[in-house]
Amino acid sequence: MNRRTQEDQSNGGLLSGVLGTGDIIFMILACAAPMGVLAGIIPLALAFGNGAGVPGTQLLVSLIMILFAMGYVRMIPHVRNAGAFYAYIALSLNKEAGIAAAYVAVTAYICAAASVLGAMAYFMSDLLQSAFDFSTRWEIWAGLGILAVSWLGYHKITMAAKVLAVALLLEVGLILLIDALILHDVGFSGLDFSSFTPGTILAPGLGIALIYAINGCIGFEATAIYQEEARDRQRTIPRATYGAVVVLGTFYVLSSWCLVMALSPENAQARAAADPGRLVTGVAMQYLGHFGRDALNLLTVTSLFAATLGFYNNISRYVFALSRDGLMPPALGSVHSRHGSPYVACLLLTAILTVIIGLFALAGLDPLLSLVTSLSSMGAVGLEILLATTSLSIPYYFARRGEISIGTFWAPLVAGLAITAITYLSLTNYSALTGTDLAIVNRLPFLFVGLIAIGLLHGLWLRRNRPDVYAQVGSTHVEGDLTAALPPEQRP
Repeated sequence: MNRRTQEDQSNGGLLSGVLGTGDIIFMILACAAPMGVLAGIIPLALAFGNGAGVPGTQLLVSLIMILFAMGYVRMIPHVRNAGAFYAYIALSLNKEAGIAAAYVAVTAYICAAASVLGAMAYFMSDLLQSAFDFSTRWEIWAGLGILAVSWLGYHKITMAAKVLAVALLLEVGLILLIDALILHDVGFSGLDFSSFTPGTILAPGLGIALIYAINGCIGFEATAIYQEEARDRQRTIPRATYGAVVVLGTFYVLSSWCLVMALSPENAQARAAADPGRLVTGVAMQYLGHFGRDALNLLTVTSLFAATLGFYNNISRYVFALSRDGLMPPALGSVHSRHGSPYVACLLLTAILTVIIGLFALAGLDPLLSLVTSLSSMGAVGLEILLATTSLSIPYYFARRGEISIGTFWAPLVAGLAITAITYLSLTNYSALTGTDLAIVNRLPFLFVGLIAIGLLHGLWLRRNRPDVYAQVGSTHVEGDLTAALPPEQRP
C-alpha cells in the first residue's frame, strides 16, 4: 500500500489510485448486464415496442446518454464524493434535495440488486434442470450468490474488478461471435438499414421501446461512485463515463440490429412476440447449435451475477458516503484497514439482501414472476428519476457560476428533458414494464414520493437542529473551496 492510500484510510477515505479506466468500465458494464439486456429486454422491446425500429431507438437513447455524460463529467472537478447522484444534486440544487436523492438512490439500487440476484438464482436453477435434469431450489443459488458478492465486496475493490472483467469479456465475446455469424450469413448485399429510418423508428410502440432502451443503459452513471478510488480521477472518470456509454451503445445497437436481420425486419416483431423469452437462445442455437444455446444460458447466469456484484459495490459506497457525511450511523463509514473496503456497509447490505430473498422465499413467491417483476421495474424507474434530476441540476449549477456552454448547459439540459419525458412514459406505462396487472406491484413507484418527502423533511430538520451535519451534506471530500460558488443562502 502506497503512502497516498495509507493517508486516505487514516482519514476515513476509500483506497485511492487503485482503479484505472478499464477497471471502472468493466464494473459499469457489468452492472448493465449486456447479456441479460440482449436476452431479456431487447426481445420485449421488439415484441411490444416499435419492432424493427428498436436498433434506431437504441441509437437515439445512446445519443441522449452522451449528452448527459457531457454535463456529468463537467461536475467532476467540483465534487469528489462516492455519493455520485446524491453529491451532485446536493451541490447543484440544495442539501435537502440531495438527501432526498440519496434515499431514492439507495432504494433503487437495492431493488435492482435484489432483482438481478433473484433472476440469477432462477436461471441457474433452470439451467441445471434443463441441461442435467437436476432439480434445485432457487433459494440455494440466491444464498450462494449473496455469500459470493459479500466476500468479493468485503475485499479490495480490484479483486471484484478482475472477476467482473472476466465475466463481461466472456458474455460480450459470445454475443459478438453470434453478431459476426449473422452478418456473414446475410452478406454485404443483405444488410438492411431500414431500422434506422425515421419511419421505422417512429412506428407505433416507440414509447415502450424508449423505456426498454433507457433501462438497458442504466448503470453507466455509477462511474462517479468510484471517484475516490480512481487513478487521476479527473482523467479516469470522464474516460470511463464516455467509454461505458460508447461501448454499451455500440453493443446494443449492433446486436439488436443483427437480431432484427436474423429474424428479418418484416417478421421481427411477430417472431419476438411469439416467444420473447427464448428468442435469443433460439438464434444462438441456429448459428452455433446446442453449444451456442447452452453457452448463452450459462453466460446469462454469470452476467446476472456480475450485475449483482456491480450493484453491491455501488450501494456499499453510497451507504459509506452517507455515513461519512453524517446521514447514517458512523460505523457504516468504516473502512477496512487492509482491504480499503467499506466493509461495515457491505455487512449491512448482505443482511438486507438476505432479508429480501428470505421474505420472498418464505412467502413461496416465484423468483421471476414476483421478485424480479416487482423490484426490477422499481429500481429502473428510481434511477430514471435520479438521471433526469441530476441532468437538469447540472445546467442550473453552471448557470449560477456564469459558465454556459454546450457541455455545461445545453447538452445536459436537452438530455434532462428527454430523460424526464422517458421517465413519464415509464410511470404511465408501468404495467408494461412489470408485465402484471397486480395493483400492489404497479403502485410501488409511489414509495418514491414518500422517500422524497422524508428526505426533504430530514434536510430541513438538520438545517434547523444540526447545522454542523447539514453543512457537510454532500461536501465531504469536495476538492477546492466551493463556498464562493454557492448562493448566499447555501453558504455555511
